[in-house]
Amino acid sequence: MTALICGSFAYDHLMAYPGRFREDILPDQIHILNVCFVVPELRREFGGCGGNIIYNTGLLGADCLPMGTVGVDFDAYRRWLQQNGVDMRHLRVIDGVYTAQCFITTDSDNNQITTFQVGAMAYSQQNKVSMAQDISLGIVAPDGKEGMLQHAQQFAEVGIPFIFDPGQNVTVLSRDELLDSFQYATWLVFNDYEWQLVEGKTGLTHTSVLERVDSLIITRGGSGSVIHTGAGQIDIPPAHSEHAIDPTGCGDAYRAGLIYGLLQGLDWETTGRIASLMGKIKVEVRGTQNHRFAQQEFTDLFKQHFGYSIL
Repeated sequence: MTALICGSFAYDHLMAYPGRFREDILPDQIHILNVCFVVPELRREFGGCGGNIIYNTGLLGADCLPMGTVGVDFDAYRRWLQQNGVDMRHLRVIDGVYTAQCFITTDSDNNQITTFQVGAMAYSQQNKVSMAQDISLGIVAPDGKEGMLQHAQQFAEVGIPFIFDPGQNVTVLSRDELLDSFQYATWLVFNDYEWQLVEGKTGLTHTSVLERVDSLIITRGGSGSVIHTGAGQIDIPPAHSEHAIDPTGCGDAYRAGLIYGLLQGLDWETTGRIASLMGKIKVEVRGTQNHRFAQQEFTDLFKQHFGYSIL
């Protein structure tokens, strides 16, 4: 079984601010905000939600194909994907445009300020789900707005179950666009903040959204995650880490775990725990695609954290 990963590819420019944003942003002066955060170093990493998810599914040994649009500066990223055995047949280069660029500053409390330049991502609608063959399931991860909306509809049209995961793009999707996409989707994934935004925009609740989709997964950072299904609520415990370094990309690692579990036909209790462990492994390494593990190592860690074997 093969999953199609529709999502962004980007160069991440990662900066760590040694202070706290809340100490430098004056709430009563927010209307004239003009603040500079001086950071000691800059790291340039391979990122984008589609790129991060495909990297993590590769670590798990899942059969996945990425679909995305990239720019004329993609050569270094392409070489990295080749080194990691990624099939790039559905990555389209857009002439005269740069690959998307993400600038993320994280403070000492792990709060983040992100600026994203869309670049080639804005052309994601040029790819069609029908271009990929023998696909069993998919995900619509954060990408160009029009591409996300079209890919959701296209998955539904060809009868392929998929995860709809708009991420931070919740803010640019209208109420009707969200509702239409939910109608097409099989599963929904949000973090707790994004879900609050969705509730405010759509008026849906945990219960009422299940009239449209099979499951709703809400991640809650260090508090674990919750999977809402027609049969009830499943609480997924976190895989605690004592060495958390960088939260960037943890959500994408979590989603890779979901995709792996769905491809393997595992129950939600185990699938959610695999996803949780993927987030734990990622948070202990700087950057979104610098962590590695062997299959046996992952199996051993899973049993250590959750008390049973996934084999």
